[in-house]
Amino acid sequence: MQLAKIRQIEAVGFRAWPASSVHYDGSWAIRITASHPSKRLNSVNPLDPGDVADMENRVARAAQRFRAYGRPPTFRLSPLAPQELDTYLESIGWARFDESMVMVADLAHVDVGDAIDQIPLKDIGRFIDASIKVQGDDPSVKPGLFEVISGIKPSKGLFVIEENAEPVATAIGVQDGALVGLFNISTAAERRRAGLGRAIVRSALKWAEQHGAKKAWLQVEVENTAAIGLYEQLGFKEAYRYVYRQAPDHE
Repeated sequence: MQLAKIRQIEAVGFRAWPASSVHYDGSWAIRITASHPSKRLNSVNPLDPGDVADMENRVARAAQRFRAYGRPPTFRLSPLAPQELDTYLESIGWARFDESMVMVADLAHVDVGDAIDQIPLKDIGRFIDASIKVQGDDPSVKPGLFEVISGIKPSKGLFVIEENAEPVATAIGVQDGALVGLFNISTAAERRRAGLGRAIVRSALKWAEQHGAKKAWLQVEVENTAAIGLYEQLGFKEAYRYVYRQAPDHE
C-alpha cells in the first residue's frame, strides 16, 4: 500500500481511538493515556520513514516521558517508521511483540443488504458493560474506556448483539468521512463459531454505508487466524502491518 494511504488510515485511526495526551517530537506522535493501558493509546508512533535525526536522544526522552506516566516505554512501528529506528531499538534490546495486520475493504464489494439493521446504542456505559462481559475484561478498565469512547469526535456506532438479555457480541464503528474503522469486535467465548462475529461486523458496515462510508478498515493480531479468515470472507484484504517494541527494563 502507498505511504499516502497508510498515512490516511493512521490519521483516522488516531481520531477514532483518541489518546488523552499527544506530543510530537518531530514526526513521532507520542500518545499517552494514563486512564487506559491499551498499547495503541500508549506508544510512540513514527510517521515519516526519513525522520531519523538524533534517534538515540529522542528514544531516551520518549522513554522518560512514558515512565513519568507509569507506562512502559513502547514504540508502535508501521511502514511509516524508519527502518533505522527499528534496527536501533533492536540493538538496545527493545523486544518486538504483537504484530498486527491492518485490513481494508471496499464497501461496494461487500454485500450487507440482508445484514441486521441495528440502531447503535447511545448509552456508552451500557455498551462498555457489555464489552467487558463479552471479552472477560477486568471491570477496572471501565473508566478509562469510557474516557476513550466519549472522546471520539467522528460519528460512532456502538453495537451489541444480545441473546436472552445477555450480550454475546460487540463492535464499534467510527466513521470519518468516506472511511469507517471497526474496533472492539468480540464474541463471547462460549458463542464463537455461531456466526455472531460475522453478523455484528455486517451490521456495523451496513450502518456506515448508509451514512456515506465507502471503505472500511480494521486491525487484527496476525496470530488471530480465525478472525482474519472471517474478515477475508467478508471482503477485507491485508493493507499493511505494524509491530510493537518495548523497553527491556519496563518492569
